[in-house]
Amino acid sequence: MTGLHLTNLTLSHFRSHRKARLSVDARPVAIYGANGAGKTNILEAVSLFSPGRGLRRSSAAEMTRRPEAIGWKVTGELHSLGQVHEVEIWSEGGAARQVRIDGKAAAQVALGRIARVLWLIPAMDRLWIEGAEGRRRFLDRMALSFFPGHAEVSLAYEKAMRERNRLLKDQVRDPFWYDALEAQMAVAAAAIQHHRVETVTFLRAAQSGAETSFPVADLSLDAPDDSPLATTEAEFHDVFAESRPRDLAAGRALAGPHRADLGAVFAAKGVPARDCSTGEQKALLISLILANGRALANEFGAPPLLLLDEVAAHLDVNRRAALYDEICALGAQAWMTGTEPGLFEALGERAQYVEVSERGGESAIVEA
Repeated sequence: MTGLHLTNLTLSHFRSHRKARLSVDARPVAIYGANGAGKTNILEAVSLFSPGRGLRRSSAAEMTRRPEAIGWKVTGELHSLGQVHEVEIWSEGGAARQVRIDGKAAAQVALGRIARVLWLIPAMDRLWIEGAEGRRRFLDRMALSFFPGHAEVSLAYEKAMRERNRLLKDQVRDPFWYDALEAQMAVAAAAIQHHRVETVTFLRAAQSGAETSFPVADLSLDAPDDSPLATTEAEFHDVFAESRPRDLAAGRALAGPHRADLGAVFAAKGVPARDCSTGEQKALLISLILANGRALANEFGAPPLLLLDEVAAHLDVNRRAALYDEICALGAQAWMTGTEPGLFEALGERAQYVEVSERGGESAIVEA
């Protein structure tokens, strides 16, 4: 199996880093340093090698270094499926992010054809106990890793839904306008649902076929009112039409894939994820990320880049060592952060180490 990894990563005026260069190989990358030194900013830069807004969901303007705000650039050599690609990602003056691959301008979706990037950040630790929106986003990021076109159909659905919502708020009752928009929504909704169902299927298979120290999660796709989810274009069209009276009263769409939820149960205990301990919830998240990585290794042909921010939090020493063993067995280039190098002791020479610090108002990077 041919690997996927980054080398020669360069950041220019990106977040806290005026200029930073990391020369790394295919091994996991352990980044350590004090809080606020800029460790997560490096992971965010790597997350831009996939379609979407990155692990913080920030705008291009928010990523620029202050106070200069002159724009930023991230470059790297991406080794993917036996080929090496020169990738440049940048923004000037807060404008939308631009991408160039091998010297040619490219759309963001093109990144999904040559790379797969997964991440786990501390903000996701509350995934199981907060609202469904975060779980949908989590599921859709996994779906995007298998189906690069998932972002486009999601945008098409949201655009048509916004236009329909405008009609609903204005109390427009002409069915002609609704039929046209609901037809567009139905096409996109069926594709979204297919991608999500397939993703859950991939994850189930990847979990059931692996011996791991992390718990298996029984996953489900749920509707908010526990009714069956539509799957086909015709079914979604009927759902939108039937929901129109309720939607008119509410002024917004109350049915559709934007209302779905990802359910998870700690399989060994039969306990919903929301009722598990903090450590168990973290372990379930890690289990799904690893399952996603194993499934991608089969579907894409190489394990993804893994971005694990403060991954040692809520993990005891044994489970931390087990995580590192699984990352190495998967063959993934995992970019991990922590406050001190001892958190990565169990990796030994299987990883490369980078210290990040702040000196004189500038971020300093030392490859150990």
